[in-house]
Amino acid sequence: MNWFLGHLDEVGSLMATHAVLASAPLLAGLLLAIPLGWLARRYRLLRTPLIVGTGLLYTIPSLALFILMPLVLGTGILDPLNVVVALTVYTVALLVRTVSDGLASVPDDVLQAASAMGIGRVSRFLKVELPLAVPVISAGLRVAAVSNVSIVSVAALLGIAQLGSLFTDGFARNYLDPIVVGILACIALALVFDLLIVALTKVATPWLRVGSPA
Repeated sequence: MNWFLGHLDEVGSLMATHAVLASAPLLAGLLLAIPLGWLARRYRLLRTPLIVGTGLLYTIPSLALFILMPLVLGTGILDPLNVVVALTVYTVALLVRTVSDGLASVPDDVLQAASAMGIGRVSRFLKVELPLAVPVISAGLRVAAVSNVSIVSVAALLGIAQLGSLFTDGFARNYLDPIVVGILACIALALVFDLLIVALTKVATPWLRVGSPA
C-alpha cells in the first residue's frame, strides 16, 4: 500500500492508457463482428468458414501478433496502434460466434410478425433482431473485455507502457510491490469494464426489467 500511494500518479496514468488500449479494440471488434455474425447467421454456407476461420485467429500467440503488426501496418514497434489492431483481431475472433448465436436466439414468430408489419430487412435487423440479441452479445462482450484487459499487459514486453509495465519493472528489480499493484489494478479495471457492460445492457434492454423485482 505504501508503494501504491507513493506512485499513485504513475499507476493512474498507466491504468488510463491500459483502459484505452483495451476498450478501443472492444468497440472496433464489435462493429466488425456484427456484420460477420449476421452473414454467418443468414447464409448457412458461410457459417462454418466465418466462425471457424475467425475462431482460429484467437490461437495466434499475442506476443507474436504484437511483433507481426508493425510489419503489416508499417508502424513502429512501440506504436500503440499495433496493440489496438491485434486486440481487435482477438475481439472479432471471440464475438463472431456470439453475434451469430445471439441473432439465432431471436424467436421466428417475432421475425414473422415484424415482416407482417411491413418492416424491411434492414430495419428489422436494426430494430428487432439486433436489440433482442443484445443479452447474448453482451455475455460475449464481457468475456472479450476481460480478455483484452489481460492481453494488453503482454505488450509491456515490447516497451509499450501500461499496467503490464509494473510487472516487467517488478520482475526486473525482483520487487514484489509493483507486481501486486499491477495485478490488482488489472482486476479492478476488468471489473469496471464488466459492470459498465452490464449497466449498458440493462439500458439497451428495458423490456427485460418489466415485472422484475425492484
